[in-house]
Amino acid sequence: MRAPGAGAASVVSLALLWLLGLPWTWSAVAALGVYVGSGGWRFLRIVCKTARRDLFGLSVLIRVRLELRRHQRAGHTIPRIFQAVVQRQPERLALVDAGTGECWTFVQLDAYSNAVANLFRQLGFAPGDVVAVFLEGRPEFVGLWLGLAKAGMEAALLNVNLRREPLAFCLGTSGAKALIFGGEMAAAVAEVSGHLGKSLIKFCSGDLGPEGILPDTHLLDPLLKEASTAPLAQIPSKGMDDRLFYIYTSGTTGLPKAAIVVHSRYYRMAAFGHHAYRMQAADVLYDCLPLYHSAGNIIGVGQCLIYGLTVVLRKKFSASRFWDDCIKYNCTVVQYIGEICRYLLKQPVRETERRHRVRLAVGNGLRPAIWEEFTQRFGVRQIGEFYGATECNCSIANMDGKVGSCGFNSRILPHVYPIRLVKVNEDTMELLRDAQGLCIPCQAGEPGLLVGQINQQDPLRRFDGYVSESATSKKITHSVFSKGDSAYLSGDVLVMDELGYMYFRDRSGDTFRWRGENVSTTEVEGVLSRLLGQTDVAVYGVAVPGVEGKAGMAAIADPHSLLDPNAMYQELQKVLAPYARPIFLRLLPQVDTTGTFKIQKTRLQREGFDPRQTSDQLFFLDLKQGHYLPLNEVVYTRICSGAFSL
Repeated sequence: MRAPGAGAASVVSLALLWLLGLPWTWSAVAALGVYVGSGGWRFLRIVCKTARRDLFGLSVLIRVRLELRRHQRAGHTIPRIFQAVVQRQPERLALVDAGTGECWTFVQLDAYSNAVANLFRQLGFAPGDVVAVFLEGRPEFVGLWLGLAKAGMEAALLNVNLRREPLAFCLGTSGAKALIFGGEMAAAVAEVSGHLGKSLIKFCSGDLGPEGILPDTHLLDPLLKEASTAPLAQIPSKGMDDRLFYIYTSGTTGLPKAAIVVHSRYYRMAAFGHHAYRMQAADVLYDCLPLYHSAGNIIGVGQCLIYGLTVVLRKKFSASRFWDDCIKYNCTVVQYIGEICRYLLKQPVRETERRHRVRLAVGNGLRPAIWEEFTQRFGVRQIGEFYGATECNCSIANMDGKVGSCGFNSRILPHVYPIRLVKVNEDTMELLRDAQGLCIPCQAGEPGLLVGQINQQDPLRRFDGYVSESATSKKITHSVFSKGDSAYLSGDVLVMDELGYMYFRDRSGDTFRWRGENVSTTEVEGVLSRLLGQTDVAVYGVAVPGVEGKAGMAAIADPHSLLDPNAMYQELQKVLAPYARPIFLRLLPQVDTTGTFKIQKTRLQREGFDPRQTSDQLFFLDLKQGHYLPLNEVVYTRICSGAFSL
């Protein structure tokens, strides 16, 4: 940041000149000259340009810390904090279902969640028991996990795209004693019923599908109507550091893993979003993101439960209805992922798209190339881009609208929030270390792995990990900032400029992001390999011009040219979620492996889906037609020009 010794030299010169009897003003000017002449002018420039930003960021950090400390000392939990909101504004709208128009006031949400708590206590469930929740985003989803939390139970929030083996795996690893599923999920539950333990109690919420009631399943809604809506007589002895629920996140182990969300983490994430972007109690937030993910259920719904905002839910994003919903419900804040912004820009221009009252869009993944186009076309004054993950302790936020940045870390006071970009081997992602065994910090402009120092006593720096201890240990490294310390490995490569602004560069390891979902390459490889008789398969993400995230590409060993891509696709639709199905295929004689039989992907990723880079057969999934097309130079050009919908 500044020339070595610039600060020390200026201080020494100031002391010497003062001792020689010169006036302190002359001494100060001379010391400043020494400082600037030694390269310190760069630091002064950084101070001038970032002081206001950093002071605001520091005020947010202090405010969140003080709020958390107050709640911890009072023995509060998320349900208790919500209870105070209910008492303050019982008749205000809490949740609105944009799909059905159904509106829940705070007192109604409180009553529903109380009924859930009383029912499951009456059924014999105890604090600490896990109950899986598997339904689409609607007010009941929030009421269910909140009610379970009131009774001291922990919800496992299942991704509604899960099917068959991944669904059975998530249910099994959660340790759930019961499953609550929506009627719309009945078919998915029926597919795995034979793999679920007989002791698992199943409850169906909402309207039944064509399958009707499944065997050994209880209808939840009639039971809730009979349950008491009064607060529990005996409140469980839980605190801010106890488990609230689990959110499943893809990793490098092949199948989803359950990230632990404690009460303090839920509060911290929602509070940072609230204060960093200056949300107000009168705001109405539009949330069309999945509620089984942290962005929708914590950053979004958290504003309702903790700060009393009205949150409008839509179970599935609709580009054509987005602004109409915002106008209808007087929304002032919207949530997005990068894809949402792109889809909205692809919509025909309409007069109504600027009649809304939205002043703030909060989310992650908005590409710099469309950032300003989005704000100008739709008249949204502020973009609240952030970086974070459900389990991470190194979240950052763009608080001043710097185009393209996902957040910052102070160059003036870098140790206030101990995160760092460190150097790694680009091919293996192995941490590089200096002679003392410590990680090597990146300089401005150098891409590096984001890490966050762990302190389990500090709610802002703790790492709660996953249900799987082995998965937790893989995300922790030691001796990063100092000898013997512990740090969280984000798995993501970012780059920081001279002013401390950070920019997302890439997702390392065996995970990439597509359509707002993290895709585990190991999981997709396993599915494809089994379908093709244990054939060698390499799956990786490739960048497509003008498209957010990375599209899945599968390199498949097909030495005898026997593979039928479209026959394979028919089977893939049965076992993989839409976002996990490879957009591109590459059929080659063999897949490169290392000496330890690990699949090598570096060359494949570098060559991507460009037919000019290889003589192998390439295919492209035409989503409109529902089948793979041979990928030649003509098709390649059309893909790059945006002619195909991805």
